Amino acid sequence: MRVLLTGASGAIGTRLVPQLIDRRHDVIGTSTSTGSAEQVRALGAEAIVLDLLDPCAVHEAVREAQPDAIVHQATALANVRFTRKLDESFVMTNRLRTEGTDALLDAAREAGVSRFVAQSFAGMRYERTGGPVKTEDDPLDPAPLEGMREVAAAMVHLERAVTAAGGIALRYGGFYGADNDGLVEPVRKRQFPIVGDGGGVMSFVHLDDAAAATVLALEHEGPAIYNIVDSEPAPVREWLPVLARALDAKPPRRVPVWLARLLAGETAVMLGTEARGASNARARRELGWTLRYPTWRQGFAAVYARAPAFSAPAVPAPARS
Repeated sequence: MRVLLTGASGAIGTRLVPQLIDRRHDVIGTSTSTGSAEQVRALGAEAIVLDLLDPCAVHEAVREAQPDAIVHQATALANVRFTRKLDESFVMTNRLRTEGTDALLDAAREAGVSRFVAQSFAGMRYERTGGPVKTEDDPLDPAPLEGMREVAAAMVHLERAVTAAGGIALRYGGFYGADNDGLVEPVRKRQFPIVGDGGGVMSFVHLDDAAAATVLALEHEGPAIYNIVDSEPAPVREWLPVLARALDAKPPRRVPVWLARLLAGETAVMLGTEARGASNARARRELGWTLRYPTWRQGFAAVYARAPAFSAPAVPAPARS
């Protein structure tokens, strides 16, 4: 297939391009600058500079590219400093997930492109009641916290629009495996504590595994939503000490809920104490997805033990591309 990939120079985009080419797809990758376009070309894809918030430019790009499929991975999270109010950090990404998605879907309809796969997110989205691990059929949080309501609404918009058009939305877990993973430096500096009982559950996925699942989804029929996460959702109190050991860092601090709320806000408290993980059973069953790193235990040991020191934001970033 001829595949138009938005966000091709991002964290997952740079993993996707070679995997798509290995599957004998022709890739046209979009980026937002000539510099990142050169990076896309170096990976073996055609490259175009495109503003996804310009509907006319999007329509023109799709007409000229003549793709058989579109994979939408664009975000605006590179070098963003994450604050206690995620809505403030995600302003541009929210627009890409709403306005950008709508422009791409309109252009796809005009060009007769029926295959469409888009990035969504699993973390901090499921209803915070019941069991610790949720499937795609479980309800999303009906009352997102103040400070992340616009983020939640943008992903709901994306998922509804994409599946209504017959496409596939992928709810990724927390990405890791990039050179600038946002978790590394905060954990090394003991800036990522265990809050309260540390019972908040997270689901991770290595970028290579996320890209592999995306390629399989592209070759699958929609509409559908899949959790693209590894096979071991785990509470913070379990995975964070393992990550610290992999980084040869001191054990994470423990802080009471009231102090975390004061210093980092409600989102950090929810992430650390109430968040639910996600099940990958449907993706493994329906897509035939096999993970290189079935759990974060294997992945952290393989990736972070050799991670170099670097400067990173003090707040760990959600999945990004």
